[in-house]
Amino acid sequence: MASVFRTTSTRALGTAALCVIALATSAIAQNSSPPPTAPEKVNSAKALKLPENAEVFGTAMPSVIKATAIVNGEVITQTDVDQRLALLAIAQGGEIPPGEVDRLRQQVLRNLIDETLQIQAAKTEKIEVKPADIDRTVLRVASGAKMTPAQFTTLLENGGSSIRSIRRQIEGEIAWQRLQQRKIEVTIGDDEVKAVIDKMNASKGTEEFRVGEIFLPTPPGGEAQTIENANKILDQLKNGASFAGYARQYSQSSSAAVGGDLGWMRPEQLPDAIAGVLRNMTPGTISNPIPNSGGVSIIAVQDTRRILTRDPRDDVLTLKQVSIMFPKGTTRQQAEPVVSRFAEAARSVAGCGGADKLAADFHAEIVQSDGTKLRDLPGTLQNIMVPMQVGQATPPYGNLEDGVRVLVICGRDEVDPNQPTFDDVYNQLNEERVNLRARRYLRDLRQDAVIEFR
Repeated sequence: MASVFRTTSTRALGTAALCVIALATSAIAQNSSPPPTAPEKVNSAKALKLPENAEVFGTAMPSVIKATAIVNGEVITQTDVDQRLALLAIAQGGEIPPGEVDRLRQQVLRNLIDETLQIQAAKTEKIEVKPADIDRTVLRVASGAKMTPAQFTTLLENGGSSIRSIRRQIEGEIAWQRLQQRKIEVTIGDDEVKAVIDKMNASKGTEEFRVGEIFLPTPPGGEAQTIENANKILDQLKNGASFAGYARQYSQSSSAAVGGDLGWMRPEQLPDAIAGVLRNMTPGTISNPIPNSGGVSIIAVQDTRRILTRDPRDDVLTLKQVSIMFPKGTTRQQAEPVVSRFAEAARSVAGCGGADKLAADFHAEIVQSDGTKLRDLPGTLQNIMVPMQVGQATPPYGNLEDGVRVLVICGRDEVDPNQPTFDDVYNQLNEERVNLRARRYLRDLRQDAVIEFR
């Protein structure tokens, strides 16, 4: 009977986390080529010819970045940093591990500096983000969290943040998007699109992975410190921290803005060091830090599939869920006889009509769900339901606090894999190139900025 109470549902993000994650815009680490008049750059400290035993003249600068800055004359205050840090705390469930606060505060300040540069650059190009534009986004996010804008504001204030801080994030995101549309142009040839489609067809049946990445660049001579930092992040992820949240704050890759999501990738599309690890990973796992060219990566596998091959987890289901609830204080010993009878009745439920009778017999709640992708269910349920037929019910699952339930399959529509269209591939290539140009553009903005720390 112990297995009857196995919990199969994953913990959903709280409302606060949903709000913050939907809006969080991290700084994107940018790389660019220097302008023609810039001095040549060499990726090695040896080029500087620094003496081994150097005398330091004057007082050394403090090693910790101060919490306020002036960016081209615009002030970032301690309050700005604190409120943005509080947004991350809300997304992490209300608190940040004490050992992470100082390091995360520095990252938040860097993010705010980049955000300020983006907004300033947009204003230089006469790009205006109107309050009404920001209002619409706030309303959309609040509605998605089943809140009014006023309730959303109260949530942020109770968490130590403010609506002003998140409106600033929204302004930065909209301004940067519009600036890219105006300043960045890329060209994608028809032959390039066709080559990608041909490669996908040639790879039919090959396994690919939905991959998330946190990338930390390694400065010359800083390999050990970068590995140490990566291990600290990994410890927090193992303790339940949000991978997407940490990717937004720490990752120095273009994917940081989308929580580190690289999308669907084949191992051969990634550096060899990462590919070798990826091939041995399963959904829901996170890698140890992986040294690779230029830095260290932590990767997470969210899902797997085979290219252009039908996957039963893409099937669309019509379901009925029958749930029996127990009074508060019910012990496991008291509940087991009821759950045993419930499990036995579910095995012979005989279709969705039988689900209604099952609910009536056990005075249970019943809920119908149409258009549910099998892939969207918790992993344990996916494995149980892949071979199930219409009319069958799962074993009972859940717990005494939230209820013990079964799912009955009322309908199952198979979904064939879609052949990638020309437009799909074109849009993907276009996005990749725009992101690359955007990284270079922001790098140039950083190089030209006058930034004072106070």
